[in-house]
Amino acid sequence: MKKINVTTSAIVFDNISQLSPEDAFLLEKAVEARQKAYAPYSKFNVGAAILLDNGEVVLGNNQESAAYPSGMCAERVAIWKAGSEYPTMKVLKIAITASSENSKVDKPVGPCGACRQTLSEYEINQKQPIEILFMGEVGQIVKTESLLSLLPFSFDSSYL
Repeated sequence: MKKINVTTSAIVFDNISQLSPEDAFLLEKAVEARQKAYAPYSKFNVGAAILLDNGEVVLGNNQESAAYPSGMCAERVAIWKAGSEYPTMKVLKIAITASSENSKVDKPVGPCGACRQTLSEYEINQKQPIEILFMGEVGQIVKTESLLSLLPFSFDSSYL
């Protein structure tokens, strides 16, 4: 038996004004997407904005259903939209933001496990890291250089 240590790193910004213009723009687009989310049940709105290598920005937001498990997260809506509309383009980065009608979300909200798994497939297939930026509706922003830094020991097609 041996013990291994798995580490990851991220940069934490105090607010959006500390970001590069490109990152700030992408987060602003994620906010725009978040404001159009359909979340009447959870009242938790999430927006995602994806920057592709051709310069296109693809937006997605969470979409709920009265049959609760039938809804979809913003990140998967955005990545699948990017994959269907721009199948040959690489994903450079994704920005995610969340808010709630019940309370102020003032800490970063990262992608759920299902979204991490889905996004990792795109990163692995394109053989290029996808930068991830995420925040609540206000406050700090977390940035990682790769989706896989959020998902150590990832599962991919090499196991199939």
